[in-house]
Amino acid sequence: MARHRFTLLDVFTSERLSGNGLAVVHDADDLPDATMARFAREMKLSETSFVQSPAAGGHYRHRIFMPTGEIPFAGHPSLGTAVAVARARGKRNVTFVQETRAGLQPIDVAVDGDRARVSMLQEPAAFGDELDPEDALGALGLEGAEADPALPPQFVSTGVFQLIACVRDAAALQRVFPDYGAIAQLLGPREAIALYVAHVDAEAGRASARSFLGAAGVGEDPATGSAVGPLQAHVAARLGVGRLEVTQGVEMGRPSTLSTAVEDDRVRVGGDAVVVVDGEVVLDT
Repeated sequence: MARHRFTLLDVFTSERLSGNGLAVVHDADDLPDATMARFAREMKLSETSFVQSPAAGGHYRHRIFMPTGEIPFAGHPSLGTAVAVARARGKRNVTFVQETRAGLQPIDVAVDGDRARVSMLQEPAAFGDELDPEDALGALGLEGAEADPALPPQFVSTGVFQLIACVRDAAALQRVFPDYGAIAQLLGPREAIALYVAHVDAEAGRASARSFLGAAGVGEDPATGSAVGPLQAHVAARLGVGRLEVTQGVEMGRPSTLSTAVEDDRVRVGGDAVVVVDGEVVLDT
């Protein structure tokens, strides 16, 4: 057994106990994959992060585990982990390059005590298949006719594929009733992480969204940085809108604010973060 520095943060918020919670275990080179997976299940958060020594030119390697297993990339873990690493290394204003299975991503961090502002450049956008609105929205208990015709359902990735499904009326977000079996069937062929349903007000540069993962045990996610990047890429490609402020997590009682902007061939995703716990955890090695 070994003691590891441990940080618990809320990301995409400046208020504790809102946003999306993240557990970060530092100096995790000695941890077996099985231990990391078990600890992620113990945390019961959408993701848990482990910081390891770099291997491909970054400042640190970032391993990300959902309760269901490791994933190649995620948004709020990337931002929260960068804040945790900056504080652990005594940095107030710093740019890190993290290593994930998706590649190398630059992350800018400005720390102010227990709070921080952080943003990252995600991977260049990749566009996959479009889906029938009846299938995409039907998995959420909505009708295909409720889809936004300017933003048809499509798999989009800025690091990992997500299914982006936009609705024409924001009120539809209040009537969502997810069928997790159907969601899993939709996501499976692309190994996508979430079905991200959003209403976009292109003129105002604002959107509201909800995010549903492909397993009832994980369920709804209060702030999904790896999906808001694809949403921004989708909106930019279809409507030419290069900047959004996105609200998520309201229905869960964990309101979150995610900011996005197109920079060349990448999307920058950012927001606030706040530390909830600083301490140690003892894990088997």
